[in-house]
Amino acid sequence: MTAFRILTIAMFGVLALYTGEVIATQGMTLFQVYFSDMGKMAWPGQFNLDFMFMLTFSALWTAWRNSFTPLGLALAVVAFFGGSGFLTVYLFVLSLQAKGDMREILLGRSRAAA
Repeated sequence: MTAFRILTIAMFGVLALYTGEVIATQGMTLFQVYFSDMGKMAWPGQFNLDFMFMLTFSALWTAWRNSFTPLGLALAVVAFFGGSGFLTVYLFVLSLQAKGDMREILLGRSRAAA
């Protein structure tokens, strides 16, 4: 579990630094570039579409794990738009709350106990 937690911290740190550099050099043009690439029907757009589907799975898992409660739905929105920046922090916090129990991390406390 220690290695997993170190991985989430490292991923978040690298992503935060990379994102900061991109914002500093290119500004807040994410959505314009993202959807423009998809509209060109080329490999960058294909990657963006694939990534958007992965974000959808992340959001659905987050909502499901939280039994589609209002908090779970709000977290799902953050998961979709926050991507790995959200998921690394969320999984790190869950690993602490669940005391490393991967079943509880993945399923949620109520399902893991069943």
